[in-house]
Amino acid sequence: MAQQHLDPTDPTAGPSPTGEALAGYLRAQATEFLRALRLHRETGGATGNGTEDSVDAARALRRSVRRISGSLHTFRPLLETEWSESLQPELAWLSGTLTMEHAYAARQERLLLALHRLSGATVFPTQSAAASAVGAVVGSRSAGADPVPRKTAQGTAGPPAATPTTDRGNLTVGAAKAGALLERQLTLARTRAHSTALQALGSSRFHAVADKIAVLASEVPLTPTAPTTPLHPLATAAEERLTDAITALPLVTAGSPYNAEALIHGLSPDPSPHPQDAPWHQVRLLLRLHRYAREALHDTGGPIDVRLLTAGQALDRHRDASEAAAAAASAARTPRIAPATAYALGVLHADQRHEVEAARFAFQQSWLKQAVSTP
Repeated sequence: MAQQHLDPTDPTAGPSPTGEALAGYLRAQATEFLRALRLHRETGGATGNGTEDSVDAARALRRSVRRISGSLHTFRPLLETEWSESLQPELAWLSGTLTMEHAYAARQERLLLALHRLSGATVFPTQSAAASAVGAVVGSRSAGADPVPRKTAQGTAGPPAATPTTDRGNLTVGAAKAGALLERQLTLARTRAHSTALQALGSSRFHAVADKIAVLASEVPLTPTAPTTPLHPLATAAEERLTDAITALPLVTAGSPYNAEALIHGLSPDPSPHPQDAPWHQVRLLLRLHRYAREALHDTGGPIDVRLLTAGQALDRHRDASEAAAAAASAARTPRIAPATAYALGVLHADQRHEVEAARFAFQQSWLKQAVSTP
């Protein structure tokens, strides 16, 4: 099926944006970073108290860092080469460091809730504490994302199938221990990520990055010809990279109710990442770069592409489910666990792989729709 190309420009929007528009966008994002950093320090974000203000500040930090980094990547020819090549790896390091603790918290909550749903048991004791501590964080990872309906043989959402009594009993027996095991492993990982973030935020490396961003808030190092160079060709190139990557995806397979190949790999003892996931993760990154390029073109007053929004939400759910499935599979490889625990983790892993397939289906359905923009 032919793809509808996204037009990054609006022919009625007036003169074509140039490097001056990019400079204004980067200054705005740098200012947002400095504002979020100040709020993060004022609300005690480094202490990990999990208040709503500190969570919002951390989210704003990640958001501004991603946009600055993405703009440096897409519009690199318009920026001083030495400056952009030295700053972009540092931004990638900072973004990854700030993301890990929040990702582990979201993954823990997702898996515990899935275990509760699958087993039909009461909420695990550890889950109640985890839910109160990270509820706000989980909601921030895929903000505005609704649960993806499962696919039935007809490719539509339907009621969950009845689980045989024996299987449900076995799952209930192992679910509590499986939840406790996941809680221990992911809490440890989250604690380590928190310590790493603390060290990073107090390091000279971070202060050097913050100083560069502070300078960026007032002065953007454009090339001599950038102020009069249109942004459209570079934004269009980012769109074409996204379109090419989506064309290479198995969208026909994603539109089918079941993907046996994906489930077979999930049952193998191979601990390597799922081979089908990497192209989808790459599309998610390219879609993000395309969104940031559109933001630079239109500033904050640009139209919102509904198809881009829904496609991005589906890919976020795909990423979350893929990482959760990998965590469940890793826990199931823990030596000397009880058979009932391993069974519960296996069911949980299969459930998350089904979520991956549902997210791919949702992306396929949203992407093949006609692009619709809202003012």
